[in-house]
Amino acid sequence: MLRAVLKGNHKSWDEYLPHIEFSYNRVVHKTTKISPFEVVYGFNPLTPLDLIPLPDSSHYFHKEGVSRAEFVRKLHEKVKTHIQQQNDRTALERSKGKKDLIFEEGDWAWLHLRKERFPSQRKSKLNPRGDGPFQVLQIINNNAYRLDLPSDYGVSNTFNISDLIPFVGYDEEDEPTNLRTNPSQEGGDDRPWAKGPSY
Repeated sequence: MLRAVLKGNHKSWDEYLPHIEFSYNRVVHKTTKISPFEVVYGFNPLTPLDLIPLPDSSHYFHKEGVSRAEFVRKLHEKVKTHIQQQNDRTALERSKGKKDLIFEEGDWAWLHLRKERFPSQRKSKLNPRGDGPFQVLQIINNNAYRLDLPSDYGVSNTFNISDLIPFVGYDEEDEPTNLRTNPSQEGGDDRPWAKGPSY
């Protein structure tokens, strides 16, 4: 989240931390169905908008009048159930029709910049962890591919499949383009989802 907010302005990262921490702790997570702050304290932190009207304190207390400890204990049990259900759903989705990822010559792929292999590109934690897209020049085997990598990278241009992510661009009508289309042609797409993984 910090890397996405800074957008290259690395010097002021410490000024953004309180706002990012607040946003992360208050947002509802898909797995737990509630925010991290509510998991710990049993309620969400107030925002400036919440302070405009008189605060409604009724939601701070369990409706049945049980103790705060009992309320939080039940809340944690609920969160644990949600996490287990989400893990089960994720495992099921991953096992359905799972296919091995295979590139062909001419395909375009994003490259994961591993710190041990790209120390200069990964010298800062705030730098992007991926680059590209790069074109597949040669298939070594189903697990290894040779990419059209710029010479200034100073590393071998052969990579394991685990370091590659398929590039999918979009044209003006928001339709997926061919993987073998040059993404750098004139009029390329600037939109964030066309720029690669945000990991």
